[in-house]
Amino acid sequence: MTQTAQAPQTTGTAQTQGALRNARASGTPRAAGAETAVAACEEAAGLMGGGRAAGELGLSRSEFARAVQLGIVRTGPQGVAGTAARYTRTELDRVRSAEGSAEALRERVETVAGAAAAAAVLGVGPSRFTRLARCGHLVPVGYRINRYRVVVWLYLATELRDFAAREPGMLRGSAPPEDRELVAARADLRPRKWRERHVGLLLRRTGDPWERAAVLASILPEADVRETVPDAAERIVLGALAPPPPYGHPQVPAAAEVAARLLRAGPPDEIGWYRTSLEFALTGARGQSKSTGERGPT
Repeated sequence: MTQTAQAPQTTGTAQTQGALRNARASGTPRAAGAETAVAACEEAAGLMGGGRAAGELGLSRSEFARAVQLGIVRTGPQGVAGTAARYTRTELDRVRSAEGSAEALRERVETVAGAAAAAAVLGVGPSRFTRLARCGHLVPVGYRINRYRVVVWLYLATELRDFAAREPGMLRGSAPPEDRELVAARADLRPRKWRERHVGLLLRRTGDPWERAAVLASILPEADVRETVPDAAERIVLGALAPPPPYGHPQVPAAAEVAARLLRAGPPDEIGWYRTSLEFALTGARGQSKSTGERGPT
């Protein structure tokens, strides 16, 4: 998996962040004066919430969330911990300029759910599509858990169309030998391929060494994190910096329990890969702390 770091935007004003801190330190929930001051500072700094940013780009909230997940829209300067992400007008102007139109942007983030809908985009039957996906040729971008607690994978429509144009031979005829072996072994690479994509997207959204280590730790089973990171203080830092569940993660406990299993590496070789990557990331994070003292144990 390619891990290309892309530092988040850092534009914004200290005035805005200071207003946010003061508003929450006052101890008065939603105090009118504090809320007004925060809104005014954000407006002056060209910052806005996700709902407004989505509207300005002509996207629904779900489409906007997918654009953020994919790195098409970058979040603005980080505010107080626990506050919702903000977006700069400069960033929205950049996206509009790059995409050309709201329709083009919506096409990039359009998803289809389940084998039947995805197969229709490819022009094949659901069984062939399922085989292609289980064998790792098509990588999900997200998931839903239906009322029967079954995972429904989501795919980017544009990627399906690109695959159909690029690999027409895969859409007809017999499966290649390697696919037949995977089918015989009842393999399903969808969860692993989705985790690989998910981690890659998260890593590209930060250049901070401790945050990168936290991303890698978040994908490992707890026992493996304890073995890889024996220092309890470091584990606390990694836990505090762990990314939130991905967009679409269910809130209902029964469904969330099913989805939680998708968030952890499973096969031994996959676990080993992430453990090695975490060790490497921690080496860089510890080096940063020793040299700058900016974040994490020293």
